[in-house]
Amino acid sequence: MHALLTIIVMKAESWGMRNRPTPRALVIGAATALAIGTLAACGNDSSAGNASGKVDVVAAFYPLQFVAEKVGGDAVDVTNLAKPGAEPHDLELNPDQVAQITDAKVIVYLKGFQPAVDEAIEQQGGDRAFDVSSAVPLLDATAGHEHEGEAATEEPESTGGKDPHIWLDPTRLATIGDKVAERLGQADPDRAADYTARAATLRSELETLDKEYAEGLKTCQRREIVTSHSAFGYLAERYNLEQIGITGLTPEAEPSPQRLAEVAEEAKEHKATTIFFETLVSPKVADTIAQEVGAKTAVLDPIEGLQAGSTDDYFSVMRKNLATLQTALGCT
Repeated sequence: MHALLTIIVMKAESWGMRNRPTPRALVIGAATALAIGTLAACGNDSSAGNASGKVDVVAAFYPLQFVAEKVGGDAVDVTNLAKPGAEPHDLELNPDQVAQITDAKVIVYLKGFQPAVDEAIEQQGGDRAFDVSSAVPLLDATAGHEHEGEAATEEPESTGGKDPHIWLDPTRLATIGDKVAERLGQADPDRAADYTARAATLRSELETLDKEYAEGLKTCQRREIVTSHSAFGYLAERYNLEQIGITGLTPEAEPSPQRLAEVAEEAKEHKATTIFFETLVSPKVADTIAQEVGAKTAVLDPIEGLQAGSTDDYFSVMRKNLATLQTALGCT
């Protein structure tokens, strides 16, 4: 079957089907759609067991992989659809990844964040798929103390004007961990108590992280963070910060000259010493603002994915972010 799917993909590429007219509008390519259809025709045997006795789990991108692995422990095999170093928003699925979705016992994803994943789950996921936004409602994209109307014209249609970056609030991620434990327990009742216990441990660790942030950001000279794109609304809301996003929720969006001028003016007004950029997106826009206002740049990682070869995890990156914020904001 995989040989047939390879031929289909080659044909689709030869027809130019992978050339998307916009970065967002057609995220799922025709090759993926054909792969889904072919797999559906071959049947969906989701009851097929893992030879090792573990539960096969598919996570749509890194923070969900992190939660699934922490809660599942050695009872699960977790596959992350978004490879390290890749920007997860624009993921397009290959036939092997569609097959992984088809065969998984549990699929953990965020509806609207990756349209290609949404499409595959609609076709193949059934009741095995868990949308984490059903457990933790999403904030409006303008939440997190952004200025009114700041990113409204750049919100991707797929999110419905909602901010998907829920994992940047540790307390919300803890709730997701509890719900993942429930779903794993339904798929694997014999180990349900183990999943619940590991979720409780994860919650305790995340609550400790939350306290570190609250204490570390309690007393700062500034509370405004100028970011390359508006990914930090949950963090801003949780810790009483004000996010000034150069672009909206779409990290590849090019800001207008007017927007650049507005952000530069705000950065000067708030005496910002640092303009933040992120690991998986070009820093050139942040560099432009920094040069304009005489500030430096620093990485503030939205943790959508890890760098290839990184030894970090969610906790270590969040603590690096905290240290970066404390330095940039003059916290004591």
